[in-house]
Amino acid sequence: MSDLIAQNTDLSEGDVEWLHLLVGDWQLVSDLAFADLVLWLPTSDDGFVALAQARPSTGATVHYDDIVGSFAPDGQRPQLAAAMTEVRAQRSREPRWFGAYAVREEAVPVVHEGRPIAVVARQTNLGSGRTPSRLELNYVESADDILAMIARGEYPATNAATGPRRGAPRVGDGLIRLNSEGEVLYASPNALSCFHRLGVIGPLVGQSLVEVTADIVQYQDTVDESLPLVVMGRAPWRTDIEAKGVALSLRALPLTDRGQRIGAVLLCRDVSELRRRERELMTKDATIREIHHRVKNNLATVAALLRLQARRMDVPEARAALEEAMRRVATISMVHESLSQTLDENVELDDMLSRALRLAADVASTRTQVRTRQTGSFGLVPAQDATPLALVLTELVTNAVEHGFPGRESGTVEIDVQRDGASMRIVVADDGVGMPEGIAALGRASRSGLGSQIVQTLVTNELGGTIDWEARDGGGTQVVLKLELRDGQSSARSGY
Repeated sequence: MSDLIAQNTDLSEGDVEWLHLLVGDWQLVSDLAFADLVLWLPTSDDGFVALAQARPSTGATVHYDDIVGSFAPDGQRPQLAAAMTEVRAQRSREPRWFGAYAVREEAVPVVHEGRPIAVVARQTNLGSGRTPSRLELNYVESADDILAMIARGEYPATNAATGPRRGAPRVGDGLIRLNSEGEVLYASPNALSCFHRLGVIGPLVGQSLVEVTADIVQYQDTVDESLPLVVMGRAPWRTDIEAKGVALSLRALPLTDRGQRIGAVLLCRDVSELRRRERELMTKDATIREIHHRVKNNLATVAALLRLQARRMDVPEARAALEEAMRRVATISMVHESLSQTLDENVELDDMLSRALRLAADVASTRTQVRTRQTGSFGLVPAQDATPLALVLTELVTNAVEHGFPGRESGTVEIDVQRDGASMRIVVADDGVGMPEGIAALGRASRSGLGSQIVQTLVTNELGGTIDWEARDGGGTQVVLKLELRDGQSSARSGY
């Protein structure tokens, strides 16, 4: 739509946004009018191009094919031009035939800031040829009021709420027409059913809807403060009302005439089942987060026990083995802490790994001042890949610090991340002693040890990737890790 506007006219940003607001909220107008709506934009050559269209879900459509981007036919252009020139609705005296069925047409100018900027064509399929019911008459009258507001520049409402307070319910879910005092002029059968489920017995017509809802919610602990404004039709917002295990979603569309409120259309829908499922999901999400939190606490307890046991060890090798186990448990605990703080199946690894790798470098050597530096970004990583990847990287950094800088006062370990979609290439490089006797210092010291075995197993079985130790250009050692991340939806992988 924005592209079509830019190609055919020079409307201001405010005008374009006005058209977007209109199109974003005009499906209910199409349903109320039992008619197709087409938004026509005047072009520089006195023609009209179709920007958007809406088909009614309450009746037969006129346009079975998409006409967006097409130009208005010659027979329709005079009516559209008259609506722009006279700034008022233009209705054809005689129906126009589309093949085997007749169509009644009306052109309504879209006014913004006192001037017409486009035209809405209202096209009603007359193929049914039956007497309209009371419901249909009220629908059409409501549509007439809203289209008249469009022609006066009063719709869409500039103070309409956004986000969850906008949108559903739909026209067919239930409709109530109110007068300027908030009294019910008409309630559709579905609307009556919605309020009957709330405990409202008897007809609604002639009653003040705000008084009816006040009786329903008078014993509720919490009530949405916007509820009175919505049920009186004063604000174009959406709210919920709950009572007796039933949840009702209400949306108001105030009707105005030159700034004076003349009534409102209220749409309602029974959303009890939807709210119940939302509460179930919230409970499950809270449970999952609590489980992650408890796992993290349990891992922290295990790490603390290992630390206490290491302090009591007199054998240096045993103390070092317990401290390594403590570090690995702490890394897993850090990943679980990140998991407990998100509801997504993906984890943002950059900040967490940055802290973990700095901590691993500091703990691994008390004699050498080692800096860790990262280039590139891990981005979002599936939860099932986050823990093994964090363990592999902390293990590689620890080994690089322990075995790459013998007798050195300082050194640097660089982590370079290159990611293309699910493919990831990670290089862990140090500027240490390099590859004496043709074997990387890291590999010679630890490839046959527990740390190397853990890394090899995690990369091959858990991450499904490859790992290689190489000499680094300019001296030092680098480890190249290549892997394919999972899609975040399935945890199944050979060896997992």
